[in-house]
Amino acid sequence: FSSCASQIVNVWYSVNGERLGTYNGHTGAVWCVDADWDTRHVLTGSADNSCRLWDCETGKQLALVKTSSAVRTCGFDFGGNIIMFSTDKQMGYQCFVSFFDLRDPSQIENNEPYMKIPCSDSKITSAVWGPLGEFIIAGHENGELNQFSAKSGEQLSNIKEHTKQINDIQTSRDMTMFITASKDNTAKLFDCTSLEHLKTFRTERPVNSAALSPIFDHVVLGGGQEAMDVTTTSTRIGKFEARFFHLAFEEEFGRVKGHFGPINSVAFHPDGKSYSSGGEDGYVRIHYFDPQYFEFEFEA
Repeated sequence: FSSCASQIVNVWYSVNGERLGTYNGHTGAVWCVDADWDTRHVLTGSADNSCRLWDCETGKQLALVKTSSAVRTCGFDFGGNIIMFSTDKQMGYQCFVSFFDLRDPSQIENNEPYMKIPCSDSKITSAVWGPLGEFIIAGHENGELNQFSAKSGEQLSNIKEHTKQINDIQTSRDMTMFITASKDNTAKLFDCTSLEHLKTFRTERPVNSAALSPIFDHVVLGGGQEAMDVTTTSTRIGKFEARFFHLAFEEEFGRVKGHFGPINSVAFHPDGKSYSSGGEDGYVRIHYFDPQYFEFEFEA
């Protein structure tokens, strides 16, 4: 699934890059997209002050939740029954995280979430569900990480390991760990439950996205300089490569070129045999690892 500033959400066949369809309805940039565990429903959040639920197969809009400000992050819980999304702090409105139970249609109809958590200090820029849907992990504009209970809404933990905005959070396959990408030029690995800081991966440019391989101890980072500075710099200097680090040793072992603008998003295929990257240049690239990649790792 891909989203962009042109209001349209696309779904693609990852094997050959064929576009399967679009989800039309948003009137602003779409900041986030998520599919539930069996890919029946798709959730999107947009700068048009709405969060929308779609039927994955038909592209039909099933629900529309209107908000006071742009929706920055969204996601399904482990079972696909509860959705959460966060709104931006803008136009006099503060940042909120809202929780809706899709098994209760009245919540959507009345635009009344069963829980709403205010975040007055610093807006949420990225958020994911923790294991078993018991809490969410939220990254903030000021570099803080918070755990919020999905049942009571209380803040369970709070740490600040980053010095600047957290752009992305992604969990490991077994949801025991998660990785953050930050404007402070680092990506960091944490324990999901305790928020213990485990590893740091350093670069010399802002990191916009980071993902953990589902089969190897590998991390891929994507980033580059700020989008507004790109026109003044050649692609060679702009550092637009995807960068691979070893999870345990924190050492960089590879780079993949291709994008001619900052990388905004990276993700591994669930089978670990390929990864995709979306860039400011308007392209989504799918890269397949060559056979030596797997032979080398198993020999090691």
